[in-house]
Amino acid sequence: MLVAVDGDADVLGDVERELRERYARHYRIVCLSSPQKALAVLEELAGAGDEVALVLAGQWLPGMTGSELLDRTRRLHPHAKRGLLIAWGDWGDRETGEAIYTSIARGLIDHYVLRPMATPDEAFHQAISSSLLDWAEARRTSPYTIHVIGETWSGRAYELRQALGRCAIPHSFCLADSNEGRARLATVGAGIRLPVVLFPDGTVLTDPSNTELALASGSPVSPERMEFDLVIVGAGPAGLSAAVYGASEGFSTLVVDEGGLGGQATSSSLIRNYLGFPRGVSGRRLAQQAYDQAWVFGAKFAFMRQARAVERAGDSLVVTLSGDARVRTRAVLLATGASYHQLGVPALEALSGAGVFYGPPSSEAPAMTGRDVYVLGGGNSAGQAALYLARYARSVTLVVRASSLDAGMSQYLTREIAATPGLEVRTGTEVVGGGGDGRLDHLVLRDRLTGGEETTGADGLFIMIGARPHTRWLPPEVDRDEQGFVRTGSDLRDRTWPLQRNPLLLETSMPGVFAAGDVRHGSVKRVASAVGEGSVAIQLLHRLFAVNAQQPRGRAKETRPAPAS
Repeated sequence: MLVAVDGDADVLGDVERELRERYARHYRIVCLSSPQKALAVLEELAGAGDEVALVLAGQWLPGMTGSELLDRTRRLHPHAKRGLLIAWGDWGDRETGEAIYTSIARGLIDHYVLRPMATPDEAFHQAISSSLLDWAEARRTSPYTIHVIGETWSGRAYELRQALGRCAIPHSFCLADSNEGRARLATVGAGIRLPVVLFPDGTVLTDPSNTELALASGSPVSPERMEFDLVIVGAGPAGLSAAVYGASEGFSTLVVDEGGLGGQATSSSLIRNYLGFPRGVSGRRLAQQAYDQAWVFGAKFAFMRQARAVERAGDSLVVTLSGDARVRTRAVLLATGASYHQLGVPALEALSGAGVFYGPPSSEAPAMTGRDVYVLGGGNSAGQAALYLARYARSVTLVVRASSLDAGMSQYLTREIAATPGLEVRTGTEVVGGGGDGRLDHLVLRDRLTGGEETTGADGLFIMIGARPHTRWLPPEVDRDEQGFVRTGSDLRDRTWPLQRNPLLLETSMPGVFAAGDVRHGSVKRVASAVGEGSVAIQLLHRLFAVNAQQPRGRAKETRPAPAS
C-alpha cells in the first residue's frame, strides 16, 4: 500500500496521478485529504495485517502537521517509509525548514519528498523508488534476497547469516518449523540437511562452507593473477576507497578479505552524516556501490581468503594468503579494520545468535518488533543501532559505561536519541550477566557508581563495546601500539624506521606497506575518514613509486646507521 495525504486538492491530484501512472500495477494506492481519515485507514490496515510500504504527507494538514501524522504512522506500521511532501523552494522557508530538520532529528520522518511539478517528474520518482527499495530490502522482500532456513537461531545458521552480512548481501532467516520455513523447504524436497540456503536463481546449498556460500553468491574467492601493483588487505570503506582510486589511476589492484564486503560499515543501518547522501545511506548499500565502482575500474577481489603474512622479496613485497597462495606486489595497504571486543559473560556468549548479537541489527531488527531490546556501547555505531531498533522494538535501552554520551557520540545522534520515544539511555551502567532457556530473556545490569545490580527482562542485546584491530598476522617489522593498532608516518618511533628517507604519511615501519582506516593508530573512527585515508594512500603510492624508480635496485633495503647509544 502507498498512502498520500495532503489538504490541497491540486497537490493531492498531482501526487495521485504520478503514483498511479508509475506504481499502480504493483501497489494499492490511497490518496486522502484528511489526516484523520488517513489514520483510520492505517489503523484498519494494521489490524488486518496488511503491509504499508510508503506514506507521504504534506506538512500543513487540517488538525495536525504532517510530521505528527507520520510519527503516528510509525507506531502502526514500523516498516513503512515516511516522506514529508514539500514544494520546490520550501527549504528556504524558515518555518518549513525547521520542521524538516526537527522531524528528521526526532525520527518523525525518514526524509522530505518534493511534490511533483510536471509529468513525468523523475526527481519525484527517484525519491519514491529509493524509498521503496529501502522498504523492500528491510522487509527481505527484494527479489535478490537469499533465504536461510535453520533449526535454531544460533549455531551454523547464525554463522551463515554473519557471512552473508559481511558480503553485504540481502538475506532473511526463518526457522524450519515455522510456516514460512515449511513452505520454503517444501520447494526443495523432504529429508534435506539443515541449515539450507536458497538463492534467487534457484540454487540450493545444504550446510555450505563460507567459500561455497561466497561462490554461489557470485563473489570471487581467488585472485586471477599473482602479481599486482597494489594488494589491499581488507574490503571495508578504506580498502574499497583505495581500490576505486587505485584502479582508476591505472594501478593493477587486488583486494583481499577473509570475510566479505564492507567491513563493519555493512552493519550500520543508516549513515546520515556521510557527504552526498542527504537521505542517509545504509552501510551495506555504500559497500555494494563502492564494490561495483571499483570493479568497473578493473580492481580484482578475493573474498573468504585470509592474509597470513607479508614479507619483502627483493624490490617487491609478497603477501601469503590462506591456501598457500603467494601474491607479489609493489605495495601493500593494510585496511583490515577492527572488531568489537567480546563481552566476556559466559552465559551471554552461549546465546550468541539467539538474542545476543555482536554489531548493529541490520538483519535482526525485524525480529525485534514488539520486544524489549538493549544496545551496549557509547559510540556512533551503538547510537545508530539504537535508533534503528526503535522503529521496531517496544522499548530500546542504550547502556553506556561512560557518564555521558558526549564522549564518544556525534551531537546529531545524541539529539535524535534524546527525542526518540521508547528509547532510554542508562549511563554509568554495564552488563554483567543474563541468560535464558535457549534464547535471551533477561539481563543483569550493574550501576558502576553504587555497585547495585538489577535483573531486567530483555529479548535482544546488541554489543558494540570497543574495537580490536586485526593485526596479529603482521610481522614484527610492522610497528604497533599497545592495543595492536598500526603506527604510521610521524607516529613511528625513530628506531623502527629503516630507511634514510622519511616515512610517508600513512606508511608503516615496513617500507612500502601502508595502513588506512580503523586499523591505523590515531585514526578517526568514521566512515568518511576511512574513505579519505584510502584515497590519500593512492596519492602516496605515486610518490613512493617515483622515489623507488629513481633509486638503484635494492636501495629499498638500505638502512640508516644505528643511533648512537
